[in-house]
Amino acid sequence: MTGREILQKMKVKAGFASSSETGKGKTKVSGRCIRHGYHLMKGKSYHPMEDYLVAEYKKVNNYELGLFAIFDGHLGHAVADYLRSHLFENILREPEFWSDIESAIRKAYERTDSKILEKQAELGRGGSTAVTAILIDGVKLVVANIGDSRAVISKSGVAIQLSVDHEPSKERQLIEGKGGFVSNIPGDVPRVDGRLAVARAFGDRSLKAHLSSEPDVADEIIDEDAEFLILASDGLWKVMSNQEAVDFIKDVKDPQTAARNLTEEAVARKSKDDISCIVVRFN
Repeated sequence: MTGREILQKMKVKAGFASSSETGKGKTKVSGRCIRHGYHLMKGKSYHPMEDYLVAEYKKVNNYELGLFAIFDGHLGHAVADYLRSHLFENILREPEFWSDIESAIRKAYERTDSKILEKQAELGRGGSTAVTAILIDGVKLVVANIGDSRAVISKSGVAIQLSVDHEPSKERQLIEGKGGFVSNIPGDVPRVDGRLAVARAFGDRSLKAHLSSEPDVADEIIDEDAEFLILASDGLWKVMSNQEAVDFIKDVKDPQTAARNLTEEAVARKSKDDISCIVVRFN
């Protein structure tokens, strides 16, 4: 790694990356080459970069795991950075990970959120959304999320959303049942208690009584129809539909180039938010 790359990584970790970060990787499992690429770009806001991601492979108990995630922070980057360092570690540490992965993910999300709330003095009052994807031996994909970062898989050219957008308007009954409210001010998006534009998130201690941190979990078999997976923060999805994103990169074989192209297209479409994107190609 060059000195310039090391400096860029230090800036990203501190939350002050000035423009973008990019990278790629690959592994071979079950006779299949799995390749991924990622690209992050800071938006036009005046606060430091608040997006973080994970894209790596790890061998555990003779299984080859692909670990991919997007963490989109708000009111500071500390919670998203904490998740980048600890969430997968907590998931893999759950005793029932190999017997009941969905239960393990739910428990790890809950325990991680509790730890974030305990560490408020260190991490601040902000929070983060999350979308995580665990690829097991290149065959089984398990996706979990809270918030509005999104996972979309392309199967035979058709975009299939695997995550759930946790919008306050969709979860109004749950929020109001906890004593909160959903604002609906003209010219603005619905917000929990007039403040947060997602109904589920890590952290956000001041809103936690009305805010859920329970993930939605879905699994998918990676068969011969599965072409690639896109994980991205809402900076991309605000300006592109699922199918538009799939169509835009369907002929781009290099996943790093595909992730960069999606990010740059979102900027061209006037997205002002931080944008993080991971593309995983299965064949």
